[in-house]
Amino acid sequence: MNVVKLFTRAIKTSPTNHLFHTTAMSAGKVAKLTDEQRSTDLKLTEEAGWKVQSDRDAIYKEFSFKDFNEAFGFMTRVALRADKVDHHPEWFNVYNRVNITLSTHDCGGLSKKDLNLAKFIDDAAAKFA
Repeated sequence: MNVVKLFTRAIKTSPTNHLFHTTAMSAGKVAKLTDEQRSTDLKLTEEAGWKVQSDRDAIYKEFSFKDFNEAFGFMTRVALRADKVDHHPEWFNVYNRVNITLSTHDCGGLSKKDLNLAKFIDDAAAKFA
């Protein structure tokens, strides 16, 4: 199945299929990572290749795929998950490269949401390896 058909089918069957997504679904306050979480959980994320940004409280990783089709397929998987968990990455794509930055705007820095999404992103990327 080509990526466009996969994306179209996923959008039609997505429980969050709408044009305007509000943050009302995640009204609970999101907490920044604690010092203990940074020394344990964040360290594991860094070991998986994510880099802590020097200019802001965020993590960053670059991914490379065989071609644009694979990169777009990967981005589609991540987009569907991000919408489901109401946590969206900052990303940049050129042909087969996808650069992703994660940070939780609701708390002004890194949260467990970022670490959980980073793990999902790594698992999604591994399916294309």
